[in-house]
Amino acid sequence: MTEANNTSADYLVALGKVQRFPRKEIELCIVRNFLSPDECSKLVALIDDQRRPSTIADPNGDDYFRTSETCDLDHEDGFVAEIDAKICAFANIDKKFGEPLQGQRYAVGQEFKAHTDFFDPAGQDFPKYCSISGQRTWTFMLYLNEPDAGGATRFTEFKKSFTPETGTLLCWNNRNKDGSVNNWTLHHGMKVRRGTKYVITKWYREKPWPWNG
Repeated sequence: MTEANNTSADYLVALGKVQRFPRKEIELCIVRNFLSPDECSKLVALIDDQRRPSTIADPNGDDYFRTSETCDLDHEDGFVAEIDAKICAFANIDKKFGEPLQGQRYAVGQEFKAHTDFFDPAGQDFPKYCSISGQRTWTFMLYLNEPDAGGATRFTEFKKSFTPETGTLLCWNNRNKDGSVNNWTLHHGMKVRRGTKYVITKWYREKPWPWNG
């Protein structure tokens, strides 16, 4: 296992069955069938059982900026721990650098407008969210199902959309090679038009996460 900032798209592609999106401005990869349909169904049930309204770090005056629901998955649950370990092993990132797994649920009309996963260094809450574990480095997001319409993840800087596919992993580096934040990672969780969309997300940090906190 490596520190979070030592993982790269080149490393992931070398594993096989990993596609890298061909843009030099961003390290962005996709892996199909990373989770089985059964694993996805179990995670959907957990999200439905424990969901709450989603929030954002820095309020921006838009009450409809993020309208999804969130589930903080229990990292002491054996099944959740197995999924977490599977992602960490694939990423080659030690668990200590990762935040606990989080689930998201999007009903019809719900979305997460264009945003980045890294915290704005100039944001009012930057010290609150980054003083202990540092900035977010990599994002690993997994689609758990396929809504009937809508719900794509659109990277707005280069106008590329990814349609949800059950079990598919989408991952990207939130930073540039020099460690600065990468604005090319700006992405929009687009509105679901029909059905419901479920995902789980694993974020990694520059420094260890306070797992025993």
